[in-house]
Amino acid sequence: MQKQDNNISFFGQELNLGIDVHKKQWRVTIMCGSKTLKQMSTNPSAGQLADYLKRNYPGSTYKAVYEAGFSGFTACRALNQADVKCIVVHPSDVPVTAKEKQQKTDSIDSKKLARCLTNNELVGIHIPDIQLEIDRALVRQRERIVKDIARIKNRVKSMLFQFGVDVPDQFTVSQTRSWSKRFTTWLLNIDGVTPSMSQVIGNYVQIGMQLRSQLLVLTKQVRALCLEERYANNMRLVTSIPGFGMMTSILFLTQIGDVHRFKNEDQMNSYIGLIPKMHGSGDRMKTGKITNRGRKGMKIDLIEISWKGIEKDPALKMKFDELIKTMTKNKAIIRIARKMLSRFRHVLIHQTEYVNAVIE
Repeated sequence: MQKQDNNISFFGQELNLGIDVHKKQWRVTIMCGSKTLKQMSTNPSAGQLADYLKRNYPGSTYKAVYEAGFSGFTACRALNQADVKCIVVHPSDVPVTAKEKQQKTDSIDSKKLARCLTNNELVGIHIPDIQLEIDRALVRQRERIVKDIARIKNRVKSMLFQFGVDVPDQFTVSQTRSWSKRFTTWLLNIDGVTPSMSQVIGNYVQIGMQLRSQLLVLTKQVRALCLEERYANNMRLVTSIPGFGMMTSILFLTQIGDVHRFKNEDQMNSYIGLIPKMHGSGDRMKTGKITNRGRKGMKIDLIEISWKGIEKDPALKMKFDELIKTMTKNKAIIRIARKMLSRFRHVLIHQTEYVNAVIE
């Protein structure tokens, strides 16, 4: 850096910014090499931050990083458009010193990010395009409604059990799951319950009916999404895999996006969370349960898909039966889940429908 007109010139220098993102303000640390130039609070605006950098540090190149969270990727996209090269990192991937673990403030967090960016210790996560994010939001919206309906059903069942109301044998488990019209009618006209209890049950039923109406609308919208040009062909390929239905297929397609961003199966398994915890020292190596990191919802869905797959695919059932000779069923189904994910990746990369002989 050279002095110019009694001011320090940063022309040609690389400035690294660590941003601790909050809803009302950002805490920013600006570093040049190992030197901290400035720590400041600023409005949560990528445009204002970019203007400040260009006004105070003209001629420099700018790099920025913040942790993935509630704020999404809007700030990252805006910074990149304003010539500030920005990445978003997983919080667990940021190296932390013992002091930073014990003393956590916005200033410390932003400086930590700036330091790690300067030292090239960070790898950014994948930033999806805006349309893919919107498609994800629609699919997730439907998933949330499905879960809300399940919660309402469980609350009603718990209430009936709490007050000693027995469900008649004529309503089987499958009927209570789907809440047939007969079962709903029985709920609204249970003999021997107080008017106040009947009122509470009626409220639950009414909420459930409203949610079900919303689910019907969302299901139609997701089905329409599956038929759009950007998904139609891949939907055909993925649904050719035994176990993958329409809703699970579009869930995986919108969540994963471009399958080519994963260089191998291990990377995709790591993204979902189908890799085991490992601890090695010397000649010892201990393998534990699958890691807590990953896409929990996708992990659960993939395991459900795997149980369906072993029912529909004889080759998969044969592999499962072979595995349970040496391990529990729960461990075996994780192995099957990895195989199902391998099939998913295979059909998309090779753009060919699933053929058991090719993949097995």
